[in-house]
Amino acid sequence: MPLSEQEQRLLDEMERHLMNKDADVVSAPRDGQTLSYRNIVYGTVLVLVGLGGLIVGVSSGLIVVGVLAFVAMVGGVVLAATPARRSAGATDAAHAGRTPTAGAKKQTGPSSSFMDRMNDRWDKRQGER
Repeated sequence: MPLSEQEQRLLDEMERHLMNKDADVVSAPRDGQTLSYRNIVYGTVLVLVGLGGLIVGVSSGLIVVGVLAFVAMVGGVVLAATPARRSAGATDAAHAGRTPTAGAKKQTGPSSSFMDRMNDRWDKRQGER
């Protein structure tokens, strides 16, 4: 079933809002941390070596080899999922181009977007509870 013109306009406005506002949140670094491709590669190699060791340990009946291989696999997963810290200068440079939004005043008039008005209504309802 096709959308009505009003629904299509609303959907287009919501998409624009998400692309403009929420794309910043998704692409923002987490406290200067980002995944390192080097850590992912080394972690993957360690998991594969651990898997091979686990198979060798189980097939030969050496429990110690199997346990060490399992520990190597867990270490590989942890290494791959560990974010690499960037230097303080790189973090400051990444945040330098951003405009502060904490002190920005919200628009509540007819020129504000649909999502801003909905957020204001949600905040107002949450304040009443």
